[in-house]
Amino acid sequence: MSSVLVTVFVLGYALIAFEHPLKIDKAASALLTGVVCWLVLLWGFEQMPAFLSVSPLPDVHETLDKALFEHLGEISGILFFLLGAMTIVELVDAHDGFRPITSRISTTHRVKLMWIISWVAFFLSALLDNMTTAIIMCALIRRIVKKKENVWLMGGFVIMAANAGGAWSPIGDVTTIMLWIGGQVTTLPIMQTLFLPSVVSLLVPLVLATFFLSGNDEALKPVETDKKTHHQTTALEQNTMFVLGAAGLLFVPVFKATTHYPPYMGILLSVGLLWCFTEFLHRKKEIETKRGFSVGAMLHRIDTPSILFFLGILLAVGALDTSGHLRQIAEGLNQRLSGNIYSINTLIGLLSAIVDNVPLVAAAMGMYPLTEYAPNADFWNLLAYCAGTGGSILIIGSAAGVASMSILKIDFLWYLKRISVYALAGYLAGIGVYYWMH
Repeated sequence: MSSVLVTVFVLGYALIAFEHPLKIDKAASALLTGVVCWLVLLWGFEQMPAFLSVSPLPDVHETLDKALFEHLGEISGILFFLLGAMTIVELVDAHDGFRPITSRISTTHRVKLMWIISWVAFFLSALLDNMTTAIIMCALIRRIVKKKENVWLMGGFVIMAANAGGAWSPIGDVTTIMLWIGGQVTTLPIMQTLFLPSVVSLLVPLVLATFFLSGNDEALKPVETDKKTHHQTTALEQNTMFVLGAAGLLFVPVFKATTHYPPYMGILLSVGLLWCFTEFLHRKKEIETKRGFSVGAMLHRIDTPSILFFLGILLAVGALDTSGHLRQIAEGLNQRLSGNIYSINTLIGLLSAIVDNVPLVAAAMGMYPLTEYAPNADFWNLLAYCAGTGGSILIIGSAAGVASMSILKIDFLWYLKRISVYALAGYLAGIGVYYWMH
């Protein structure tokens, strides 16, 4: 079962990577991979007693159903959050609500704009989270940049910036939230310890890109304004929707800290409030105009196949987690590397570019009790950095990457050729800075 499950997973990733040459949508490949992995898991558990010459294992279906239900609960939370955040962004965009920001970005030089967008995303991610930040910044990029190559370049650096910014904040990434809630890290120490490595992990790619692009810099062509849509919104409506949309997204971490409910509950509340407000705002307009600004219309604009792609990927990773593969990887790393925290965490970060970083961090938390590594120990801080920033190496290695892929249609192989080297250089540089600091 072990080798078959891994083979299915690897083949699924290959289909996703070669989406364009094969002309098979990545969502279809991801869904097939996710479901087939769970079928292989079921087949393996049912066949195991035959190989061992023992009676059938009790309640195999019940055990797997329970595991699938637990994973699906976590996945659904992520998907509903993504769906809600994308709906809010599309709603603001439909009202031309990003104009207050885009009108103030006057530079038309690619490298300069790349620096501005990256650092805005870096600090915004620490306040919100990396996925929400990626959604917001990608929506802005679509309004500022026209050429596809430049759109993808900006999107790639937004992914690195959002993941780097989320790594040093206790609420900036799912893994840092896990470590924060579990007591492995606390607020001020993780911010003080990881701020400089996170800055370097973004600064190094920016410097390298500036060097390689300096001789080939070009003036950006602005996106043409869609007059048919924009003349229907007033300046007051644009500003109001921008403020309310931003407030709805910023409200989510406050809602979570206050109620301790998952983030998707906060984002759904924000969507509901904005839905009511837009219905009231356009109540006196013609039916066709009103329909164009409704949340229902925004749901049609959202790239649903990308959400299904995310579902398939996380289902496949959940199967690996249920089978014990991820825990075996973590234990194998610990044994082979003799407990060297720098080597272990570096490899965990590299693995998080391929599989979801959440089960890897959960496995590490289960392996190392707080009696072995006290709160705010180097192991936990470095784990937060590596798991947070390592996902930038591949576009499907983080929630921010998947969100950016769905909004900007970034190609997997293009990202691998053009962005992964920058992300890897920044990732290793940040680890080096952490080592130097300690």
